[in-house]
Amino acid sequence: MPRTRRLTAARLGPRDVLHVGSAGLRSRPVRVVLSALGIAIGIATMIAVVGISASSQAQLLRQLDALGTNMLVAEPGEGMFSGQEVKLPKDAVGMVGRIEGVEEAAGTGDLRSSVRRSEKIPEAETGGIAVKAATEGLLDVLRGGLASGTWLNAATGRYPSVVLGHVAAERLGITEPGRQVWIDDRYFTVIGILDPLPLAPEIERSALVGWAGAERLLGFDGHPTTVYERSTDASVEDVQKLLAPTIDPQNPQNVSVGDPSSALKAKAATEGAFSTLLLGLGGIALLVGGVGVANTMIISVLERRHEIGLRRSLGATRGQIRIQFVTESLMLSGLGGLAGVALGGAATGAYASAGGLPWVVPLWAVGGGFAATLAIGTVAGLYPAVRASRLSPTLALAAA
Repeated sequence: MPRTRRLTAARLGPRDVLHVGSAGLRSRPVRVVLSALGIAIGIATMIAVVGISASSQAQLLRQLDALGTNMLVAEPGEGMFSGQEVKLPKDAVGMVGRIEGVEEAAGTGDLRSSVRRSEKIPEAETGGIAVKAATEGLLDVLRGGLASGTWLNAATGRYPSVVLGHVAAERLGITEPGRQVWIDDRYFTVIGILDPLPLAPEIERSALVGWAGAERLLGFDGHPTTVYERSTDASVEDVQKLLAPTIDPQNPQNVSVGDPSSALKAKAATEGAFSTLLLGLGGIALLVGGVGVANTMIISVLERRHEIGLRRSLGATRGQIRIQFVTESLMLSGLGGLAGVALGGAATGAYASAGGLPWVVPLWAVGGGFAATLAIGTVAGLYPAVRASRLSPTLALAAA
């Protein structure tokens, strides 16, 4: 008696899986686009939020690299008695410059003067602009630059000449050197306008006159109000400990020492803190997109019962039916993920270009976002795939 061979189902290769999985997508392109749109919006939101945050952080770090983190500022602190006025010694800048590790030192002194466009403007209308005496090395210590004109030197610093911070220049309506402003009882010629100084915002809002000129023309007492210093990176901590005792050995508690770059450091470190909410919204949009994919796949199963029954009657196994619909769900989610990555990258690029920021999209965000779409696609396709595989071939063909 001849032995009968048991029939076995043919195996589907990767190419066959892709072919049968994409059949449903090719036959319903409009539905595919609408279903993938939810996934794309979720991924685009997440990529854009992370990218914009990373671009802003990169800009802050770039500023820190350019400005340096080795500058310290010394100012008068609080006296031992309430209401006591504390002054730094006249030679505070020179004393700081002699500390081991200090490369440069400069100072400014506050003046009880007002600056106006002309003497006809009321004295109270100063626009919040302070007048400060400045040493010649101030611009070098601050790593600042001039938008136009020149900086104070030994010659111009003795005469009625002034350099304006860029905010002060805007408030006075002065766009170029050569104009004059009224300080106390005389006109001063504007010889320069500064670029923005992120590490010294108080200088941006000030009118700066030479040290000698302030003493001779404006009654400056010669006591610096603020001392700026640059030290080597390796000696910043040591210098910070020595600044107060050096400036005022008898009462070091009267000297306050600060690190102006700490604000930028903190801002760079916490740049992404406020992105958590938007990331959560992007995640919700992604989940909604996953629900949309699941609904699309369930409807696809109901509409294609005849196809499923025909394939089952021709020998397709339940496992092959499941693979077909899971693959279709993965491809649908993958298309939405690719579109979302492109949209998120484009949105980040547009924001960076408009704000003059570097365009940064972390690879982990792209990879993680796309992996999330595939995971959601798998989960969304499991139930429809199992439902499709359980359809009876006879009932499916009869229903068709």
